[in-house]
This record gives sequence, C-alpha cells and structure tokens, in this order.
Amino acid sequence: MKKVKAAVVGYGNIGKYVMEALESAPDFEIVGIVRRDAKNVPDELKNYKVVSNISELEGVEVALLCTPTRSVEQFASQALSMGINTVDSFDIHSQIVDLRKNLGKIARENNAVSIISAGWDPGSDSIVRALLEACAPKGITYTNFGPGMSMGHTVAVKAIEGVKAALSMTIPTGTSIHRRMVYIELKEGYNFNEVAQNIKNDAYFINDETHVMQVEDVDNLLDMGHGVNLTRKGVSGKTQNQLFEFNMRINNPALTAQIMVSSARASMLQQAGCYTLIEIPMIDLLAGDREELIKHLV
Repeated sequence: MKKVKAAVVGYGNIGKYVMEALESAPDFEIVGIVRRDAKNVPDELKNYKVVSNISELEGVEVALLCTPTRSVEQFASQALSMGINTVDSFDIHSQIVDLRKNLGKIARENNAVSIISAGWDPGSDSIVRALLEACAPKGITYTNFGPGMSMGHTVAVKAIEGVKAALSMTIPTGTSIHRRMVYIELKEGYNFNEVAQNIKNDAYFINDETHVMQVEDVDNLLDMGHGVNLTRKGVSGKTQNQLFEFNMRINNPALTAQIMVSSARASMLQQAGCYTLIEIPMIDLLAGDREELIKHLV
C-alpha cells in the first residue's frame, strides 16, 4: 500500500491526537511536525522531524492544520500555494462559506485540495444533519451540544488579553440553544469585569448566554468529554411526524483528530478545490478496498 505523506501543523491538544490517529492508520506516513518552538521537542516526537515552517519539510502531500481556527486561513494558504493538500477543523460556522471561497481559489490555482471544517461539528455532525434532511426534506433539526468542553471556545478565551488559563463549557438548554460557562485564571494586574466583558463580546460568545467565573486553577476542572444530541422532526414525502435522533458522547479532540485524518485520506481522491465534509463521498473517508467496503457496509 502506498502511504500518504502527512505533516502535522501545530502540536496542542488536537495535534497530539492527530499524531496518534496517523500512527494508527495503515495508509499514512508522518513526514514531520510544524510547531512554533521547533527547538523544544518532547520525547514522543524524538523520532520525527520537527520544524518551524512547512517549507522545511520535503515530500508533504497533505498538511493537517491543528491550529487555532483564526489562524487556519493563514496556514492553509501557505500550504495550498505549495501544492500541498490541507485539512482543518475550522469551527466558526458563520465564516465557513467565505473560507471555502477563499481557499478554493488558491487550491485550484495550485492543483491542490482543501477540506475545511473537518471536525465533529462542523464536520461529522454536518453529515448527519444532511442525511436527516434527506430523510425528511421538510422539518426542523435541533443540534444540542454537551454538556462538555468546547475546544474552539476555550482557545478563543485563552486569546483574550488578561487570561492566563481558561475552560469553556457548553451546556445545552434545548432547541439548539446553549449556555456558555467560562472559567478563567486571571493574569496579575487585570480587571476581572473588563476581561469578562471582552470574552462575552467575542464572536464565539456574543450570541449565547455566557457566564464568566474566575477560578484559582483551571486544570482542576478540565475534562475533554463532550457530546451531541441531533433531533429532526419532519416530513418524508407527504407523511408527517417522522422523528429521527442521533446521540454520541466522545472525547472532543480525539474525535476531531480522527475525522481530520479520515478527511486527509479523502483529500487525495478529490479534484482541485475546497470542500466541506458534506461534499465528500463517504467512502473516500475510509481506508481499504472499495468493493470490500461496499460489501461490508451496504
């Protein structure tokens, strides 16, 4: 089996799980890891090439971008310009269409493929929502997250000036409405009320009920568990009252990482351009012989 040569860009929570998923996959080879401090190499990366820029790696076919959402476009643009496929877990829903347009142009110009928002929501949940809408074209779908830690929201809080450490919990209140419970350690010299207001004004939080609390040690609260309940009630043909429900309880970064690796595999089979997961044939996400997969799954 010819192995896909992959690079991991960023080595935080998601980056570490992406490494595990790549090491477990039969069809990938890790070419190297890109991180800000390339001289600081933890023991688990001693056998890999660690660099500060993807241009320092050779033969990369796909880059898995394990960076904060707000820096995805920057890193993806560079890699795509080099003809390298990219996969990310960009999670600001309202900006996905614009990102797809921007990266799509660069990807097509350089004969590369970008798969964006390939986490679990947006990502695998997007596929479930699309399937449920196919089952009942008329109706309403409710997506209720949690309770659990939101990676994207937590990273966004950490970027707020004055925040030393943070945890953002998502609490479902029903009908796709959520409460954000934000716990922070405050840097010395900062006013808590001002920092809390800046968090509430951030794009990640401004549309939700958000509560910010100061704690002594965020680590005492950390739990990577998360989950979702997807419910659709609608109409199949002319038959009403069709009800569908999907539930899962997961380790947040581990599932995000696995979806990214599966999407990296799929990127090798697409024409140049930028895609979301609902545009990718499901079978392209899977390793193995296509006929055997059909025999097994259909």
